[in-house]
Amino acid sequence: MSLRSLFVDFNSYFASVEQQADPALRGRPVGVAPVMAETTCCIAASVEAKTFGVRTGTLVREACKLCPQIAIVPAQPSLYVEYHHRLKDAIETCIPIDYVGSIDEVACELIGRERVRANAVAIAQRIKTAVRGVGDWLRCSVGIAPNHFLSKTATDMQKPDGLVVLEQSDLPHALHRLELSDLCGIGPNMEQRLHAGGIRTVAHLCVLDAAAMRKIWGGIEGERFFEALRGEWQTHRESARASLGHSHVLGPQWRTPAGARAVLKKLLVKAAMRLRHEGFVAAALSVRVRHLGADAWHGESRFESTDDSREFLRQLAHALEQRDRHTLRLPLRGGKPVPLAVGVTLHHLQSRGESTGSLFANEARNRAVNGVLDRINQRYGGNTVYFGGMQSALEAAPMRIPFSSIPDPHLERDAGHNDLWLKRMREFKRLAEVAHQRG
Repeated sequence: MSLRSLFVDFNSYFASVEQQADPALRGRPVGVAPVMAETTCCIAASVEAKTFGVRTGTLVREACKLCPQIAIVPAQPSLYVEYHHRLKDAIETCIPIDYVGSIDEVACELIGRERVRANAVAIAQRIKTAVRGVGDWLRCSVGIAPNHFLSKTATDMQKPDGLVVLEQSDLPHALHRLELSDLCGIGPNMEQRLHAGGIRTVAHLCVLDAAAMRKIWGGIEGERFFEALRGEWQTHRESARASLGHSHVLGPQWRTPAGARAVLKKLLVKAAMRLRHEGFVAAALSVRVRHLGADAWHGESRFESTDDSREFLRQLAHALEQRDRHTLRLPLRGGKPVPLAVGVTLHHLQSRGESTGSLFANEARNRAVNGVLDRINQRYGGNTVYFGGMQSALEAAPMRIPFSSIPDPHLERDAGHNDLWLKRMREFKRLAEVAHQRG
């Protein structure tokens, strides 16, 4: 089988974009954090920071111990999305993109004479030049192999700024030096299942037959993994969306029960707008709250399929009643439990056209109201119009980059809270309070 896949991975992407945007950060160890708090973790580390042992997931306070000179900067998701599209355009001057794996990786299919090793390497070099044309501090690793699985694996075998070719004749021995967790699709749970089956190295994995892999994986995915390891071509499959949600590490000012509740409401309303934009309805909602010194709490609510923000908020309130009872048993600070991170997810998604909807709800009216809110917020920025329970969290939970998808800035950006905006908001609030008192 010939070379058929070229995979591009942008090195230390978030941190490299920060260095590109701010010359003062260039050549320095940089850690990117979702919020500026030492109790959160780095979501990216620059090449320089990685030499000190700082990695994605390293606590900020630990990163500062490992590398006292590190610069911790707040994440700028909109900037990362902007550079993502610029880098895509640059790559497509060299070769068409087959699919986008995530914000920092793309896959390309080689055709015809492009599958000749020398020609494929020449394309990779042109891509590297094109990436540097977008920014002097941006680098990428390129993998070339018979399929996307192996080319993606190859990008991790030489970083930063690597270029690795895996030909059919190199397999499988070229993979033997890797750890099981280095292979895409083997997470902690699958690694435990492999260990339970006596498989502890990639070399052991490679000698298994298709039937053995199917048994370990519990289905056809085991056979697909068997084929991928051997270089067989596999057409990329878009997975059906099963859920949609947002999570957020709370800044110190929102680490109260009321603050966590307000942030959850904002996250849920954002998720609801995305749901409607993508044409889905949901029939379940799950909530997760991680507290200081205690296990995370999980809550769930099920209901008839809908895309109505107000119904989701009612279901969230119902779920949080369970949490209020749960927190009575948690460690307290100043008499109250301390939430550190929150998340909300909509489940059991179904295309709006496939859903019968509720027999009792005035769906036309609800859809019209939600449509007006969405159009206003998309045009003027999120939270231009918002639900009252979100008031204290308007500055919280800005745009984040989810795994394997690129956020739409039109759906994610918040309204600019300039002095005039704040003045008007205070005036509206005063008028509302007066009207309430009169009523």
